[in-house]
Amino acid sequence: MLERIHHIAIICSNYEVSKDFYTRILGLEIINETYRSERKSYKLDLALNGNYIIELFSFPAPPKRVSRPEASGLRHLAFAVTDIRKTIEHLTLNEIYTEDIRIDEITGKRFTFFSDPDGLPLEIYEI
Repeated sequence: MLERIHHIAIICSNYEVSKDFYTRILGLEIINETYRSERKSYKLDLALNGNYIIELFSFPAPPKRVSRPEASGLRHLAFAVTDIRKTIEHLTLNEIYTEDIRIDEITGKRFTFFSDPDGLPLEIYEI
């Protein structure tokens, strides 16, 4: 049976921009970086607090994915944070803008959304 999520795969349109976003701005650690010349593609394995979490791929001219208006399929990727305001300040300093903070009607916890360089919706959720 299933035990946990192993990783999430993301295809980006500009590898260097997305690599900088996920590592420098969001603080994910690089586990491994591979260039696959036969595919003209990078594969970047990223960890959060030592846990493998994201495979970042580049491919030549990937098609755009619809994220707004919301379409069927994976809606967003959410990261847990202990201080939502501090996280928003960090994002804002890096010219990443968030939506207004909302309150989860079920848990009473605060959350908000922002986007990665390709418009993938990301969420920060205060724990």
